[in-house]
Amino acid sequence: MARRCLPLLRHLLRNPVTGQRDAQLGLGFQTTRSVTYMPRPGDGTPRAVTLIPGDGIGPLVTGAVQQVMEAMHAPVYFETYEVHGDMTKVPQEVIDSIRKNKACLKGGLATPVGGGVSSLNVQLRKELDLFASLVHCFNLEGLPTRHENVDIVVIRENTEGEYSGLEHEVVPGVVESLKVITKFCSERIAKYAFEYAYLNNRKKVTAVHKANIMKLADGLFLESCREVATKYPGIKYNEIIVDNCCMQLVSKPEQFDVMVTPNLYGNLVANTAAGIAGGTGVMPGGNVGADHAVFEQGASAGNVGNQKIVEEKKANPVALLLSSAMMLRHLQFPSFADRLETAVKRVIAEGKYRSKDLGGNSTTQEVVDAIISALE
Repeated sequence: MARRCLPLLRHLLRNPVTGQRDAQLGLGFQTTRSVTYMPRPGDGTPRAVTLIPGDGIGPLVTGAVQQVMEAMHAPVYFETYEVHGDMTKVPQEVIDSIRKNKACLKGGLATPVGGGVSSLNVQLRKELDLFASLVHCFNLEGLPTRHENVDIVVIRENTEGEYSGLEHEVVPGVVESLKVITKFCSERIAKYAFEYAYLNNRKKVTAVHKANIMKLADGLFLESCREVATKYPGIKYNEIIVDNCCMQLVSKPEQFDVMVTPNLYGNLVANTAAGIAGGTGVMPGGNVGADHAVFEQGASAGNVGNQKIVEEKKANPVALLLSSAMMLRHLQFPSFADRLETAVKRVIAEGKYRSKDLGGNSTTQEVVDAIISALE
């Protein structure tokens, strides 16, 4: 009996980060876990998640997530739907599935440039009222970047602003595009940003704006942020003009903590921050509303339509894997999220298996196999 229990004991005494047994008191007891997560009855019931593989590299990276979830026996199962960026609208059965399941994991959808075809990404956000986009940009151990100590969360208003889609041709050669900013949406995103900072022990929220030029629209956004900031005296609040923000990001990104932005600025700021911290291939993100959440690669999937990457099967799955860890926490499966995140970070730190965008030459499957091997 004692002999059969020995391998299990060794596994339990193994440190989840280093993979080594702790030597405290000479017994190898692991002391990093302090207070246990106490689930409510039924919390372990497997949850259905809507899966949209998407275009280009999407099926590769969503397939990677499915493999890892299966390997660690995560309590989720996927309902898969085919959606592509050249469709005129998101199929109703997909919307119904997300409404039912409350959670969705999505690969990139290619949005045609011009031609009057509306973005399915924007359609999803508006249809489900996913008003907050969250992108977490941070340094990963073992991945060299120009700046250290980068840990930025960009929270972007997702339903109005320049993405309202209100455009028309006044006369031939003259097009008018409306930027819509409302008090309701501005207050809502500001409250979400400060609540996120409060719940995650963040110290500062920075509002990004262009109110020196767009005095009414961005002025209303700033006014809303200032009002909400007074309700969180323990969190520092400041403001920065968007052009200065971009300059500060590439020179001293470590000064930023949580950033709250209108729609268009958030897209630009998140992609800039992602490039500084290691690239869009490793930055997780999601879109959340009061009732539903869609998790996807945090920053723009610029290689969605890169046919060479698809043919060589060398897409980087890290961003979507980390986004799926965010999803597991959202679904209240924190230990599975921790295992997944720890395994991904361990593989990146070791540096043996990396995709081309991270300086390696590994295929998607090789990276996935390494992550599965690193799971505790």
